[in-house]
Amino acid sequence: MRNKLHVRKGDLVHVLSGEDAGKTGKVLEVLPKKGRVVVEGVNIIKKHARPTRTNPSGGVIEQPGPIHVSNVMLVCPSCNTPTRIARRREPGKQVSRVCKRCGKPVD
Repeated sequence: MRNKLHVRKGDLVHVLSGEDAGKTGKVLEVLPKKGRVVVEGVNIIKKHARPTRTNPSGGVIEQPGPIHVSNVMLVCPSCNTPTRIARRREPGKQVSRVCKRCGKPVD
């Protein structure tokens, strides 16, 4: 499994397939070993929680679950469209992510 992913925490992504196809949301968590991302408002799962000191009432908690990274596409902040990314290396600088549509850096 590949550990380098095209999205990072805080990126705005567009969901391509699945039950939540067409939705956009912010990446809350990246799980590179599993190849998955947790996106805000996407793949909502219900988790049954037992009463604890921090949550005395317990009950059913709704939270976003992970989806596969291949099912999301990065939304470019400059052209505001879902796009693929290229990695550009310039002398003396780190590798940066670049939008394939407009050519501007994403980071």
